[in-house]
Amino acid sequence: MRTQFASLLILISLLFSFSCKDEKAEKTPSKMEEVMAVHDEVMPEMKTIGQLVSELQPLADSTATGQEYAQAVDDLKAAHKSMMDWMAGFGKRFDSEEIMDGKALSEEKQTWLLEEEAKVKAMKEQVDSSIARAKELLSKD
Repeated sequence: MRTQFASLLILISLLFSFSCKDEKAEKTPSKMEEVMAVHDEVMPEMKTIGQLVSELQPLADSTATGQEYAQAVDDLKAAHKSMMDWMAGFGKRFDSEEIMDGKALSEEKQTWLLEEEAKVKAMKEQVDSSIARAKELLSKD
């Protein structure tokens, strides 16, 4: 009975240690997953952009302060357009199996993916900075 208990305890310990190692040894994300992670991080900000444009637009006028608001609105709209343009261009270069299922990429598409990584990071910076600037202006009120 004691040996069965000891054997069971050892077995449980081994199973537990293997399951912990599996959790710790998470796979390294592919370049496609990294690019899509940036997109997924920025996408919810499109709603924020819309809300900020709605708040800023009534404040935009010909005064110096009003012109700052108008510029912030233009920057937000440009950031939104940048996201939409990036998604359209990305969708033309890669099919859903490549994006969602990890289908292997040709050498040419691997090069394209590196280009898209640079574009999505630049777009993220544009979105983040336009939102930060708009929020800064609104906090002065």
